[in-house]
Amino acid sequence: MSTKQSDQIEQALASQLIEVRRNLHREPELSYEEFKTTEKLRNWLTDANIRILNLPLDTGLIAEIGSGDGPIVAIRCDIDALPIEEQTGLPFASEIPGKMHACGHDFHTAVILGAAYLLKAREGELPGRVRVLFQPAEETGHGAESVLASGGLEGVSAIFGLHNSPELPTGSFGTRTGALTAGVDRFEITVKGIGAHAATPENGVDSIVTAAQIITALQTIVSRQNSASEPVVLSVTRIQGGHTWNVLPEMVELEGTVRTHNEEIRRTIPVKMTQIIEGIAAAAGAEAKLHWYSGPPATINDGYWADFTKEIAKEAGYEVYDIPPQMGGEDFSLYLQKIPGAFVNIGTGPAYALHHPRFDVDENALLPASEYFALLAEQALLRLKEKG
Repeated sequence: MSTKQSDQIEQALASQLIEVRRNLHREPELSYEEFKTTEKLRNWLTDANIRILNLPLDTGLIAEIGSGDGPIVAIRCDIDALPIEEQTGLPFASEIPGKMHACGHDFHTAVILGAAYLLKAREGELPGRVRVLFQPAEETGHGAESVLASGGLEGVSAIFGLHNSPELPTGSFGTRTGALTAGVDRFEITVKGIGAHAATPENGVDSIVTAAQIITALQTIVSRQNSASEPVVLSVTRIQGGHTWNVLPEMVELEGTVRTHNEEIRRTIPVKMTQIIEGIAAAAGAEAKLHWYSGPPATINDGYWADFTKEIAKEAGYEVYDIPPQMGGEDFSLYLQKIPGAFVNIGTGPAYALHHPRFDVDENALLPASEYFALLAEQALLRLKEKG
């Protein structure tokens, strides 16, 4: 094949991936609602003669490329959107009110679909099989659980996933050994006092003052009960109590999140929170209770495969960074608890932050990322075969 023909094929694929990304961007679907997205993916894969595994998944799917008894690797993207009203003004902006691909999952999906196309073109040369995972419901923190329960990753020896990064310039790549993203937990706190007229607070137990003392004291877990070398974030993000200006309410509700990288520290946080909450409430004559909702753990990259992803990224022409741990969450962590692998960041250029209503990505990053993941999957199969 001539250089000119090769360039034309690349340009055609780049245009196709941009159209896929924009198609998905126009019609975003929230977690567990990705039925139309799944059907689009099924059609695109079927048109490319890529086989789709028959699995008990309501949304999302897994395709497979390659054959034989060789090793199996997996590459994964997420397909769900967010409940955000888009403000980009793009010609392909969301057509669904209150829903938007504000985290770049449309970009991720197009990248991995492109990798599937490239791998299919080399299917006869693959020394094993590649599972191509289009995962639902990442934004809930639990979508990976349904994929694991489906059995679709049985036999996989290594797994790789990506997230776009507006902090990294287009053409750059970042990952690290160890914790890359944080464990994400949610909490609610109910504070129950005794309601009273605001003019006579002595006749009641002030739930608002009690809640305020709890909020302040909770920060001592991070600042005074945790080593500064171990990142922990504890944020109260919602306060709700009272309905009018001259009445002390009986009940106040608090809600927030805790982010950690260290699993041992993660387990101690709700214990420490309970001590503070119940102690302050008791001192005020009130009652308080912690409700804890565990999310996905920290994403812990395997050192061998993290180094491997960087090696392949350099080969693919990326500028490679060893990035610091992040406090955002990612349920890819659940796969890494069972299968060695690595999660990586692909630079998509300076932009508004993830989850911002004006968020966008540099579409020039699409084709290089697809080519990278196709190369990564193929080289991982070769490495696994060499290792025996």
